[in-house]
Amino acid sequence: MICPKCGFDGCQIVAETTSKGKDFSAGKGCCGALLLGPIGILCGACGKGKKIKSTNYWICNNCGNKFKA
Repeated sequence: MICPKCGFDGCQIVAETTSKGKDFSAGKGCCGALLLGPIGILCGACGKGKKIKSTNYWICNNCGNKFKA
């Protein structure tokens, strides 16, 4: 891939992953255990609602420009 900014042809692809939302919660796991027993730990502590987003882009090794193809 050729960089649109400097014209260098030594670019590499990079994957960036971000997460947003609820993750494992020890507090919810304990509450779930009290209410439902051992199965409640899993139900209360799961990361339900967590969203993971992955974005792929190119980065130029010469000038550092990030761009999508």
